[in-house]
Amino acid sequence: MIVIALLLGVVFLGAGVWLYTPDRPRAALEATYAAPPSTFVDIAGVRLHLRDTGPRDAPAVVMLHGFGASLHTWDDWAALLESDDRIIRIDLPGFGLTGPDPTGDYTDARSIAVLLALLDRLGVQRATFIGNSMGGRIAWAFAAAHPDRVAKLVLVSPDGFAGPGVEYGKLQEVPALMQVLPYTLPRSMLRANLAIAYADQGRLTDATVQRAYDMMVAPGVRSAIVARMRQLVLPDPVPLLRRLAMPTLLLWGDKDGMIPVSNAQDYLAALPNASLVVVPGIGHVPQEEAPRETITPLRDFLAR
Repeated sequence: MIVIALLLGVVFLGAGVWLYTPDRPRAALEATYAAPPSTFVDIAGVRLHLRDTGPRDAPAVVMLHGFGASLHTWDDWAALLESDDRIIRIDLPGFGLTGPDPTGDYTDARSIAVLLALLDRLGVQRATFIGNSMGGRIAWAFAAAHPDRVAKLVLVSPDGFAGPGVEYGKLQEVPALMQVLPYTLPRSMLRANLAIAYADQGRLTDATVQRAYDMMVAPGVRSAIVARMRQLVLPDPVPLLRRLAMPTLLLWGDKDGMIPVSNAQDYLAALPNASLVVVPGIGHVPQEEAPRETITPLRDFLAR
């Protein structure tokens, strides 16, 4: 029995060494992914990766990425909008080239505080907030906390309503597979997870997978992701959403495999001033999968 145990130990140790994925050096990642117009600013104790483009006197638009993503998810929309709008994008604390929050606090309340400090630093009194998935939840939570700072909301496949196995007001259990994320990241597994977000697999390019992989292996990011999952407590969204009087656009792909378009009805029932655009044949990240097909309803909404 002892021999068998030793042999199993050697096998598991060998597998661990084979699967171990170290972080990549920050300097190399910044050289690849933080060329101008990227800058880094110290906000509320966090070194934020920031892109602030477009006319400074134009209406401000703040874009918030989803879970595990980075500000690069908005590259195409930003390029199409920045001639007329001031486009502000960040890697949220714990993600991308912003990396870990020194406070260790990854609650939505902390994200809201960082965003408020960012607006103050940039001299932006009011902005339109665009958020995808987790970023959508943070966008509407910010609007509920600081409605005077939000002109409009664009919620792209937003998170926020509980699903199977998730209860409001309670910490959620982190799956065992996610707990080993800081130590390993098989590229094939990452690609499979990304594929769920796309209706058209042909639009998930090798470059997109490589960027997502590199952002995940940025120093400290995977540990921060696990910490965020451990700290997440979903509030009942309905009382918060009912406070939001600002115009709100819900934008959803009808082939969303992560947050189904049927969830849009929950938002429409709770939001006082919302409209819905459903994009046919598109998945969870329309800004990446079909930027030109989805820019028209977004532009129309921003111009109202």
